[in-house]
Amino acid sequence: MNRVFYNKLIRDKIPQKILNNKGKYKTRVISDDQEFEQELLKKVLEEASAVSRARTGGDLVEELADLVAVIQALQKHEKITDKELKEAVSRNFAKKGGFSKRLFLHWSSDTGYKSNESPQGTRIKKRG
Repeated sequence: MNRVFYNKLIRDKIPQKILNNKGKYKTRVISDDQEFEQELLKKVLEEASAVSRARTGGDLVEELADLVAVIQALQKHEKITDKELKEAVSRNFAKKGGFSKRLFLHWSSDTGYKSNESPQGTRIKKRG
């Protein structure tokens, strides 16, 4: 039996799909909250990457749905309410705007601005 090693968080129905295809698998339950959080954060990157590779409208919808599912799981894990998230989206829109102007930045002066992108593996600081 050839094995493919994934070593990643999977969705709940994947083991049954493997069995339905006459396959075998090994899983474990992630009981540690910090590890679960880190695996969700990795999953966001995985799904976002899949969105960027979508080539048809149907594929895009499916990949966006996968990304939303991971975001919702992370939201639930961090106990972020729908209201909090909606308010943050509104604040960000008011502060930064949207994408309706389709602006592409080639360069800017070095003003000391630091991106909010953090290295993978950084623990989320709890709110409150």
